[in-house]
Amino acid sequence: MQAMVLHQPAPVDRRPLVAREIPDPEPGDDEIVVRIRTCGVCRTDLHVAEGDLPLRAERLVPGHQIVGTVAAAGSSARRFSIGDRVGISWLHQTCGACTFCNEEPSRENLCNSAVFTGWTVDGGYAEFAKAPEEFAYRIPDGFSDVEAAPLLCGGIIGYRALRMSGIRRGQRLGLYGFGSAAHMAIQVARHWGCEVYVFTRSESNRRLARKLGAAWAGGAEDAGTDTPKLHASIIFAPAGPLVLSALAQAESGAAVVLAGIYMSEIPAMDYTRHLYDEKMLRSVANATRADGDEFLAVAAEIPIQTAVETFALTQANEALLALKTGRLCGSAVLVCGT
Repeated sequence: MQAMVLHQPAPVDRRPLVAREIPDPEPGDDEIVVRIRTCGVCRTDLHVAEGDLPLRAERLVPGHQIVGTVAAAGSSARRFSIGDRVGISWLHQTCGACTFCNEEPSRENLCNSAVFTGWTVDGGYAEFAKAPEEFAYRIPDGFSDVEAAPLLCGGIIGYRALRMSGIRRGQRLGLYGFGSAAHMAIQVARHWGCEVYVFTRSESNRRLARKLGAAWAGGAEDAGTDTPKLHASIIFAPAGPLVLSALAQAESGAAVVLAGIYMSEIPAMDYTRHLYDEKMLRSVANATRADGDEFLAVAAEIPIQTAVETFALTQANEALLALKTGRLCGSAVLVCGT
């Protein structure tokens, strides 16, 4: 099969992903093989390609927002039929035996033996991928293959971050960074009746935020005395200084949630200004399958509208560069097959 392969991390303007023919995956007993139609491009893929997240293999196929159809199944894999449309996300597999996996509700996202699609095993920048059938999702009928791909990471992580923020109906929510995840999270927050304030440097993303119902959109430096304190905030941009901006803008008792897998250095904070009054700072690490199931149901109910720019599979480097330089408005999706 054709795949975009990473052998050595490098800045994406140096095109570290290379088109290669590699063997088709073969399913294990409990696995399915998916013929990939689309794969979303995530900022985590950028961190993998550029080495912010260490490469775990001699060669890797990135990508973890996979939509396609079941092409083959292992001997004990009976959850799906050949031809069913499914999605594969970041959480590829967990041990199922540790304390985190067996808690109720499960915190399998914290499993120390977890395996991750497109980082520790090959992902979706290819024509085929495989996954344990219990870690695949059914895709709601209302979404095309292109529309569905961003739901499988940006959507799920944004949903988990919203829940962890503790935001409630009628409260004010801040979103810092307005890319793939945030443009879906705002739709869930507005569906819940929240007032949303968006902080982003991009004028095109500010326009999209207003179109999606933001009460205010501007830069973090634009927040002033006329900008209200926020009951919760989520930081999607991997910029450490935004942590201080969000904490300074937070209401007493508010949570500031860091939704990325990577963050640049966070500057020293002033305890009284930034953290006192029972403000909370917490991170989101991966997501559970329950998060995915809940979010996909909410996404179909709203229904969420994904803003998408498509690229051919062989344009994966260009898609990552567009993401890095802020040229995207919404999500990038690779069209991998038909």
